[in-house]
Amino acid sequence: MASVYSVSQVNAYIKNMFLQDFALSRISVKGEVSNCKYHTSGHIYFTLKDGSSAISAVMFAGNRSGLSFQLKEGQRVVAAGSIDVYERDGRYQLYAKKITLDGEGDLFLRFQKLRDELEEMGMFAPEYKQPIPRYAKTVGIVTASTGAAIRDIMNIASRRNPYVQLVLCPALVQGEQAKYSIAKGIETLDALGLDVIIVGRGGGSIEDLWAFNEEMVARAIFNCRTPVISAVGHETDVTIADYVADLRAPTPSAAAELAVFDYRQFEEQVRLDGERLSRAMGRILERKKYQTRELEYRLKLRHPERLLNERRQFLADAEEKFASLMGNRLERSRHRLALLAGRLSGLSPLEKLSRGYGFVTDGEGRRLTSAAAVEPGDRFLVCLADGRLTGTVVERELFENEKEAVGRERGGDHVAEDRE
Repeated sequence: MASVYSVSQVNAYIKNMFLQDFALSRISVKGEVSNCKYHTSGHIYFTLKDGSSAISAVMFAGNRSGLSFQLKEGQRVVAAGSIDVYERDGRYQLYAKKITLDGEGDLFLRFQKLRDELEEMGMFAPEYKQPIPRYAKTVGIVTASTGAAIRDIMNIASRRNPYVQLVLCPALVQGEQAKYSIAKGIETLDALGLDVIIVGRGGGSIEDLWAFNEEMVARAIFNCRTPVISAVGHETDVTIADYVADLRAPTPSAAAELAVFDYRQFEEQVRLDGERLSRAMGRILERKKYQTRELEYRLKLRHPERLLNERRQFLADAEEKFASLMGNRLERSRHRLALLAGRLSGLSPLEKLSRGYGFVTDGEGRRLTSAAAVEPGDRFLVCLADGRLTGTVVERELFENEKEAVGRERGGDHVAEDRE
């Protein structure tokens, strides 16, 4: 009976055979990347495949320095490393230490050289970039008429704004004649006076995208008077057209979103702006109405008729007050006049005469207040209430006190005469 081996023994034997094979220890494998996964540990797990076969591959985190780009699905790469057996699972895989894009060497050098030349000429300068219209009505497209790019652009444009007119200029986007076709398409659409032009295609290898790295295409974009959006390949693909274009979009779908404004969002924005405007106008009108009412009230306060009525009322009050003051003053004056009249009446000679008294004057009209002022034979005049009497002093009789007064007067006269 043949010898029986364990699974581990078989896997170890096969692994030893792989290690002894010099060709498998240093090998470069070309293929298309699929099932690419970046592990949290930093390792990259992927599969290389061609038309009929596939091989598992891994690049450990320690070898990531040998990768100068983002590894992703669909890329054609050359992975250099070794093929060994993973004993636990009993399968072999490629342990990659360096990965490069297939055909990158010569093409990448050409890309860098042209990029540096055009940059030195100023074709990438920001001052030459044209702004992309915010509300484009006509959008030109230079791409293949049957590719996925045009379908994506049409679907997104119709969804965002069905009123935008799309003008397609079919062009070859791959092969030797592609650069002539793309440049001619740009010139044709530029002559139509459109709002914006999208130039691009879907993803592919560096060879597939090379038409957009040609100087002819770059100059056509730079000389285009219509703003140009480049949309070549996937987000990680960068071409000369991206540098020259007025705006770079990571994908054709993104280019459609940048070129075609969202009509529903526009309508919603217009509605919101209308509501804000209406509210603002309402607040302004309310404020103006309040100001108008305030001014109207102030105008009423300053109305000439109101001021005239106030003056009239003031004059009426002043007249009433003046009449009251004058009445009080007249009353006081009447009262005082009555008092003075009573006093005057009491001092009036006529009043006294009317009560039986008389007013006596001498012959010369001087008032006589004493009997000693006349001598017998002197004339005198008596005024009564109803007439005058003229008479002559027949006899004079002095009272005792009057005699003494007369004697004193006469004695004084004698003394004065003696002194003289």
